[in-house]
Amino acid sequence: MLDTTTSQPITNPTYRQALAVWLRIGLLSFGGPSGQIALMHRMLVDERKWIDDGRFLNALNFCMLLPGPEAMQLATYIGWRLHGIRGGLTAGLLFVLPGACVVLGLSMIYAVFGKVPTIEALFLGIKAAVLVIVIEALLRIAKRALKGPEHWVLAALSFVAIFFFGAPYPVLVFAAACIGYLLSVRQGTSATDKAASDVAHGVPLARTITTALTWLVVWITPLLAVAALFGKTHVLSQIGYFFSKLAVVTFGGAYAVLAYMGQDVASQYGWISAGEMMDGLGLAETTPGPLILVTEFVGFLAGFRHGGGGVSIPMGIAGAAITLWATFAPCFLWVFTGGPYVEWLNSQPKLKGALSGVTAAVVGVILNLAIWFALHVFFARVTLNTLGPLKLWTPDLVTIDWKIVVLAAISAFLLLWRHWNVVLVLAVASVGALTLRLMGL
Repeated sequence: MLDTTTSQPITNPTYRQALAVWLRIGLLSFGGPSGQIALMHRMLVDERKWIDDGRFLNALNFCMLLPGPEAMQLATYIGWRLHGIRGGLTAGLLFVLPGACVVLGLSMIYAVFGKVPTIEALFLGIKAAVLVIVIEALLRIAKRALKGPEHWVLAALSFVAIFFFGAPYPVLVFAAACIGYLLSVRQGTSATDKAASDVAHGVPLARTITTALTWLVVWITPLLAVAALFGKTHVLSQIGYFFSKLAVVTFGGAYAVLAYMGQDVASQYGWISAGEMMDGLGLAETTPGPLILVTEFVGFLAGFRHGGGGVSIPMGIAGAAITLWATFAPCFLWVFTGGPYVEWLNSQPKLKGALSGVTAAVVGVILNLAIWFALHVFFARVTLNTLGPLKLWTPDLVTIDWKIVVLAAISAFLLLWRHWNVVLVLAVASVGALTLRLMGL
């Protein structure tokens, strides 16, 4: 195999050369979307020059417009530009599969051995660290998304709507997009790039429709087959429906997905608890691949526990597989259908205004997630009180777990002030929790 890391970059790689690089990216893609995007920029733009910086940034902007994991979709788009559909599938699958295999193995261990005191202690530390990781993500996204007073107001309204009134996430996305669009019109940002518009007009509409329908059928057909085989009320059918719905409406990355998913899978479906949701996020944080692989953890536990006939590893694996399909198959639909329009999309100020509104609203959604997680992690007992449309999660203050508070404070110091690597912070928190267990505390 040719060496793709020499000082002489290959600007037109063969499929075999690209395959080796996509596999390497898939194995090294730790650190969440920011770290993954930085890794791809270094390997594909700086070192190999397979795509120039302008097209890379345009592609990133396009992927941030899409629901789902932007880093995986960015890899898929670049692979598609280099080698067509085959290249896009290779890049996207290799970005996901290494981490998916690891998460599946860890999910099995968790499901079978999760009640062992040592394992419980390790995950106590993970819960504390993950809470801080969510807060760090909130601060990072807020810095990027809240560019003016109107965005701060939109974020605040989004938080109030979802935390105090339980507003559905898709409704928030739609409302925020409309507000962002209207603000862009009011500000007069309506000029478009004619050259980019001409490129879009050169794409045959029939080809776009054919591509969209083809990948829609690819996505939906296996899920319909599962529903026909097991029935609409079976947990595997519910998994397919729930995560397909999630794939369509979750703009804003993995933490927005968690904000929408966490409360539903714990409260509405009863597949896992809030604490187990934190454990799953901790597993996803420490493995390669997109953080949205936490959905695989949820799907495995749902199938494992509720597949019928008691706990079942095969049903858990089926739940994980259906979750992966429902989560990632739509990504290929979005990328392969929208790829030819990337330059045009980046020339539309009103569309950018709509998406800036969505991104601002996502900040409020993630704040809701952080507070909801904190309540359920710090306190053993939390109740939901309602007064008409108003909803309020109320903790029982005497049930606070001081060990998690201490571990979270240490994690916050290391991550937010010392800027340690996420994996190291998770390791320190886990070792700290295990130490407390061994001390009998």
